[in-house]
Amino acid sequence: MYESYWGLKVRPFDRRADAAFYYPAENQHAALVKLRYAFEHGSAAALAGAAGTGKTLLLDLLAGQLESQGRIFVRLAFPLLSPAEMLGYLADELAGEESPSVNSTPPIDQSLRRMEGSLTKLAAQNKRLVVVIDEAHAIDDLRTWEALRLLMNLETANQPPPIVVLVGQTSLLQMLSRMPSLEERLSAKCLLPAFSAEETAAYIVHRLQAAGAGREIFNGSAMEAVHALGQGVPRRINRLCDLALLVGYAEERQTIATEQIEAVAEDLTGAGTPRDQATHSM
Repeated sequence: MYESYWGLKVRPFDRRADAAFYYPAENQHAALVKLRYAFEHGSAAALAGAAGTGKTLLLDLLAGQLESQGRIFVRLAFPLLSPAEMLGYLADELAGEESPSVNSTPPIDQSLRRMEGSLTKLAAQNKRLVVVIDEAHAIDDLRTWEALRLLMNLETANQPPPIVVLVGQTSLLQMLSRMPSLEERLSAKCLLPAFSAEETAAYIVHRLQAAGAGREIFNGSAMEAVHALGQGVPRRINRLCDLALLVGYAEERQTIATEQIEAVAEDLTGAGTPRDQATHSM
């Protein structure tokens, strides 16, 4: 809607796994390198970070990079399933079949045999399975963790075990430290922190340039405000910047300044900006 006004080809702060929009902040790039190494060498891994720090985007980017190397990604977004339901779901996904109803969940040994058969077929095609367990920090059943350990050991003479990556919030790494039998199977443990102020500014500029910007759109004070109000979290930065571009377009601004960022933040939260709160407290 506002792209042509700002001289952009696409919306710069839309959710994108396009490599051109990936900003290699120090910690994000380190995580990407470690995860790629683990996936290329068939090792399990863990990726943790607060909501909105870019875990899913990083994995989507890796999936695109490793597709040519025969890595097949299957994602489980509901980790609170029982062990039998979880393994049954993965067996169905791997076989390309519809998951059964809860009342017809197959026993664990049957699902494991089905997965072994599918993994053997993949191995014959020189392909390797990567199983992504989203929201792994929410798993509170020791039986589910044991099922994941079995999954990491699912190896026969004809096929290697699947590559399991556990994804969750920062508490995930603490949980894993209390399960040494599982943690020792992880070759990479990555933590995605929020951006620093400098990284936030560089991230905004990078995404604008990737979208085709040929001039400054956000001034320095606006980017400082984005960092302060978005707390360096990419998802929040994207929301603030996207709406600020829309507001700037509607108001026919030439650049985005602090006022637009604060107005957008107030609309999003309804709590007012730090400047507003300071004024009201006087």
